[in-house]
Amino acid sequence: MFELFKARFRHGYQAIPNPLKAGMDPAFPGLPVLDKQMDFELLNGVCPTNAFSEQGCDLGKCIFCGACERKFPHMIHFSNDFKMASDDRQKLIMAPGANSLAPIEFRLPSQFRRSFTIRNVCAGGCNACEMELAACNNVNFDISRYGIEMVASPRHADALILTGPISRSMASALAETWQAIPEPRYLILAGACAISGGIFAESPAIDRAFLKHWEACLFIPGCPAHPLSIVSAITQIMGIK
Repeated sequence: MFELFKARFRHGYQAIPNPLKAGMDPAFPGLPVLDKQMDFELLNGVCPTNAFSEQGCDLGKCIFCGACERKFPHMIHFSNDFKMASDDRQKLIMAPGANSLAPIEFRLPSQFRRSFTIRNVCAGGCNACEMELAACNNVNFDISRYGIEMVASPRHADALILTGPISRSMASALAETWQAIPEPRYLILAGACAISGGIFAESPAIDRAFLKHWEACLFIPGCPAHPLSIVSAITQIMGIK
């Protein structure tokens, strides 16, 4: 027991003090910055998800592979800003010349400000977003310090966080899980696959009809979404600063 106490003392405080103000490695591919003279047709020529348009880069489609930056570094580069979430699908389009997305305005009701439970459904994903979601609970990111808990039963959940493009085989399970969550209930989409279908968007093996009936309150881009992106986004809608 004494050795355990000594080890704990040596480790010190390992959690990131404030995820909203945390620094990120310069190599992290975060929020893209586009030149005002960008050519979206050229960029789409190397983009596997056709994330570019005249309006800019759609972060809901972007898989952050970096192919565009390597090919056209004069048109686009990725900053290390992990704050890429939005409360509106259209706000995920990063305009040329912009340095940030529109701020998240949605806030949960006051009863969820100190306790918020979430059920994850992996609807055909590759398990990368699920691993990052699990990492949110580790000693570094420690999402539970804010009263946010990932629960096993939808009956105990306030929200559903969807990962994966929604395969046909998971469509009914997703719908049943959603129906089992007591109202008021909230839907969060994490990762490019959940937001837009990602690289599987045109596949006949996916069924995204669920998202035509239910509206998400939070969109967290990434492929996969980084734990800091997830933690900062959820704490923002809880009103935690």
